[in-house]
Amino acid sequence: MRKSLMRMTLRQLQVFRAVCESRSYSRAAEEMALTQPAVSLQIRQLEELVGQPLFEYVGKKLYLTDAAEALQRASTDIFGRLDSLDMQLSDLQGSLQGQLNLAVESSAKYITPHLFAAFRRLHPEVSLQLVVVNHAQAVRRLNLSRDDLLIMSQVPADMPLDFLPFLNNPIVAVAPPEHPLRARGELQLQDLTAYPLLVRESGSGTRKACEEYCHQKRAHFAQTLEIGSLDAQREAVIAGLGLALLPRHAVYQELAQGLLCELPVAELPLFRSWCAVNLRGRRLSPVAQAFLGFIRSERELIAGLARRFDAAG
Repeated sequence: MRKSLMRMTLRQLQVFRAVCESRSYSRAAEEMALTQPAVSLQIRQLEELVGQPLFEYVGKKLYLTDAAEALQRASTDIFGRLDSLDMQLSDLQGSLQGQLNLAVESSAKYITPHLFAAFRRLHPEVSLQLVVVNHAQAVRRLNLSRDDLLIMSQVPADMPLDFLPFLNNPIVAVAPPEHPLRARGELQLQDLTAYPLLVRESGSGTRKACEEYCHQKRAHFAQTLEIGSLDAQREAVIAGLGLALLPRHAVYQELAQGLLCELPVAELPLFRSWCAVNLRGRRLSPVAQAFLGFIRSERELIAGLARRFDAAG
């Protein structure tokens, strides 16, 4: 090993990681409560130890060099091992402590807090960092190994992943309560195609699943409106802009309050499974291992949480 690498400090790596995350010296300085010249100095010192530049500007954008990407992977491993050590030391003292870094696809954000709250009742000293992403962003985060675990419904088949299915994610057709389709009896998916369909942005897992399913059922919507978030999509349905295919967990309150109605479509719900996912071979922290063990062993408790959402509908 190069002797110069042994002179790196954890503080330098923390500053480096902040610049990688923000792609900005000034934003990294803000995050680290430092001045911008102090950040620049730490990066220059780190570049001297590495022997190569770490960042380069193209126009006004800051990009990572190959050396920076290698150092970023190494620093992720270093800090991950330190987190794991902290948790193991806490475990030796008789309590599980640490932080669960969890990323969830946006339609899982409604049930995940309830799931973590049940876990935290068993381990009250565990904290949570929760990031909400769409499917495409979730796949990118998996590639970068950014999180302990991800909760997603469509697990990429072309990546080396371990995944644990633990809960059904029912996708249903929703409409405003005064919609003319509500007065009819059981519907076919084809009946919905006469009305505008509100869809999520490209990269959404729910959109991808619904498009594939509608294509399979030969239900082709002549008019679609793209809405950039699940919450805005739900509000657009309430406003009467169209119908939507949404996870029931995401609209349970609106269904209970009568702001939306679930249409009785014979081919629905479309069921997908929520899965806890991680890169195969990645060392999981004790907290992540405990959380996986919890969702593996507490199936009835988790099903009870889901029934509360279904009952509200």
